[in-house]
Amino acid sequence: MGAIAGTERSPRLDASGGLLFGGGPEGDAARGAALRQLSRPFGWLAWVAVVAFIGDCVRIAYFTPIEASQGPAQKIFYIHVPAAITALYLAFALMAVASVLYLWLRDPKLDRVAECAAEVGLAFTTIVLVTGPLWAKPVWGTWWSGDARLTSTLFLWLIILAYLILRQAVEDRAQRARYSAVLAILAGLLIPFIHLSVYLFRTLHPQPIVLKPSAPSLPSEMLTTLMISFATFVLLFVALLRARYRLATIADLVEDGASSGRAD
Repeated sequence: MGAIAGTERSPRLDASGGLLFGGGPEGDAARGAALRQLSRPFGWLAWVAVVAFIGDCVRIAYFTPIEASQGPAQKIFYIHVPAAITALYLAFALMAVASVLYLWLRDPKLDRVAECAAEVGLAFTTIVLVTGPLWAKPVWGTWWSGDARLTSTLFLWLIILAYLILRQAVEDRAQRARYSAVLAILAGLLIPFIHLSVYLFRTLHPQPIVLKPSAPSLPSEMLTTLMISFATFVLLFVALLRARYRLATIADLVEDGASSGRAD
């Protein structure tokens, strides 16, 4: 966006965060320039995230000790846990906070942030729901135990999916943003329940070994790998959120252009 704002005939921001292009050929040219800039959402940050993820996988596979009781299957932990933490405590928390702020400030940028965080969080939660059974089968002897944490995580995944479907079903932008914000806030209320579920119910799922009141109960080499994995997933989250926000901006520009065309 900064590159766009620096051009001579670049669009300006209105009070609500929308883009103002003006009319006539100059306005059309500015819109085209903005679309060309935004149509390249993946920049250097995405490449850094990809390289970091590959390096993280190499460390997990070849330079992290094998856990004595669970064997090689335990290494799924270094993907499963960071994906879960990033989805719940970053992506969906950001979605809920942005939705609350949108209902207060009515800033379209906050609605875009909530939508993009929900999409990226859904992808990360899908990783959680796939890696969880892959880890559970050799350790628990079953793909799915149906305990509180697993079921509530799946329920949250379905709510976020419904949130994204709702956004496609409502045409009016302001109405869509309001309805979506309410559903996003309700989904966010499920996050504390998911975190506390292993304490409130009898479950096969282990209690937290990192996000707990006492110190993390991991050997130093395993803890280092987990921290590297967490940093990698945070970097992936930021890169994907940035790219998705640019694509959402394009969608709004196209929708604005179509609306102005119908008005003319």
